[in-house]
Amino acid sequence: MSTIKKVNLGNQGLVVPNIGLGCMGMSQIAGNDIYGKADETESIKTIHRSLELGGNFLDTADLYGPLANERLISKAIKGNRDAYIIATKFGFEINDNEELTWQFNGKKEYVKKAVERSLKNLGTDYIDLYYLHRVDPNTPIEETVQAMSDLVKEGKVGYIGLSEVSSETIRKAHNIHPLTAVQSEYSLFERSIEEDGIIKTLQELQIGVVAYSPLGRGFISGEIKHPDDLAENDFRRSIPRFQGEQFYKNIELLNEIKLIANERKITASQLALAWIASKGFLAIPGTKRVKYVEQNIEAAQLVLTTEELNRLENIIPLGTITGNRYDESGMKSVNL
Repeated sequence: MSTIKKVNLGNQGLVVPNIGLGCMGMSQIAGNDIYGKADETESIKTIHRSLELGGNFLDTADLYGPLANERLISKAIKGNRDAYIIATKFGFEINDNEELTWQFNGKKEYVKKAVERSLKNLGTDYIDLYYLHRVDPNTPIEETVQAMSDLVKEGKVGYIGLSEVSSETIRKAHNIHPLTAVQSEYSLFERSIEEDGIIKTLQELQIGVVAYSPLGRGFISGEIKHPDDLAENDFRRSIPRFQGEQFYKNIELLNEIKLIANERKITASQLALAWIASKGFLAIPGTKRVKYVEQNIEAAQLVLTTEELNRLENIIPLGTITGNRYDESGMKSVNL
């Protein structure tokens, strides 16, 4: 085990390494590759290498596959379950044929059905952190969270959280059962939860911030030089950040970020992760390759100077337009 930093995620007692492993890209979603093709053997090696370095926080969801990602994690953690902290999510409705209906379901009965399915797929009798992936607009958040609270009382779930929600929803949910974490896309290129006051709400209520896509869905890696570098079925083609003139404006911003990274002799990705760690947030960069999980964990241990932090935030100050994090349809389901 490395001397990876440990942090409190929220104030309910969950202690985690200051960087997690996002596992979404290790499986397809509804027949489409996510960030390129995945190899199960390499993905499992990546999970094991992360653990060797102290990175034992794994983030998954029943959506990923659907269900295939949780089953992959089950293989990776078999015989060593208690060494890992497992976070999974529900809310995208999956029917009995294991197909996505593309509806949201937060009804009490569905919460119970979803958790039993995830427990079975993960090969475990408890989930450390259980999130509502997206709010069901047809079900009061209080009903969904009460059902999640029941799971905690039953010992099936340790802690609960929400994903992509508004301050109002956070407060309503937290009144029913204390939230440990709220997950949202957050990076140098996506700071709307800061602009909208959501981070302020979370800090006031002492709820942890979990930053998914902390590398701007791979944008900050610098490997994508042109929108056509993305495969035809890559879902990022639908995201405004990767489209047209906005893509090239973002490349100019990235080039400035790279100048600071070069001074520190680190990659732009490592700099972006160190920036999130400096705020005390938990970043969960996704990867399915050993070399990147090593680089990511190294990044979370970096300490940036106040000057470096200020320079970074001056490159992309709050309010800078970098393109929405989803297409028009996807944006309708965030910050509810």
